[in-house]
Amino acid sequence: MTHPRTVAGTLVALDVDGTLMTYDGVISDAVRESITALRDGGAHVVLATGRGVRATVPVAHDLGLTTGWAISSNGAVTVRLDPELDDGYEVTRLTTFDPEPALRVLQMELPDAFFAVEDLGRGFQVTRPFPEGELTGDQRVCDFEELVSRPATRVVVRDPGRTPEEFRELVRRVGLHQVSYAVGWSAWLDLTPGGVNKGSALEDLRRDLGVEPFATVAVGDGSNDVEMLDWAARGVAMGHAGDDVRAAADEVTGTIEDDGLVDVLRSVLAEG
Repeated sequence: MTHPRTVAGTLVALDVDGTLMTYDGVISDAVRESITALRDGGAHVVLATGRGVRATVPVAHDLGLTTGWAISSNGAVTVRLDPELDDGYEVTRLTTFDPEPALRVLQMELPDAFFAVEDLGRGFQVTRPFPEGELTGDQRVCDFEELVSRPATRVVVRDPGRTPEEFRELVRRVGLHQVSYAVGWSAWLDLTPGGVNKGSALEDLRRDLGVEPFATVAVGDGSNDVEMLDWAARGVAMGHAGDDVRAAADEVTGTIEDDGLVDVLRSVLAEG
């Protein structure tokens, strides 16, 4: 049985980098207009990103999403947006893990890598400064022992000397238990609490909001979007997405260069 879906009450989950925004940080006017129309039509437009909360909330605010919800750190952090609150948000759901076992293994395998642990709402603690523009917020340098000493929502491992394929092979070889992971376009590894991902966080939010399962749409382009696309009743991969992302999706739209997200947002609007 098919269910009629209207704009009002639909949960539209959007990845940020490579989906909503170009890799140069540009959001097109057409995307902005469509998101405004969805919001005004009563949809729940939710950014769901690997970014930390400090890099997520400004994007939401820039789009006029000053109320509602956003998911950061690949699902480990959910915030409620509210212009009356300090910084415009409050954390409503937070999941952490002990990063020490995974990081000790990775440090042995990747002695030249950069390591960072998210410092929620402020930035990151890092073993050494990351290249300009790669992490948002403050970077506080500390030694490795301090880095692994406290629970974390998200850990980043960056090794410019490795390829993404080498990172994937390393993860398969060493086995990372009690964590979820996603390998980025560059030699970039994100670790989050085991079983936590964008899809799991969105399912919790869907239940909290009382959204019907059939009234869910998600769009993404990266390996950290796979669970989210599988979760949604309508999962859409961007045209430049890899094969694993396309396989998890129900359909494929245009690339980020083609502004492929616009067609998806307009089609949701048309259903209303």
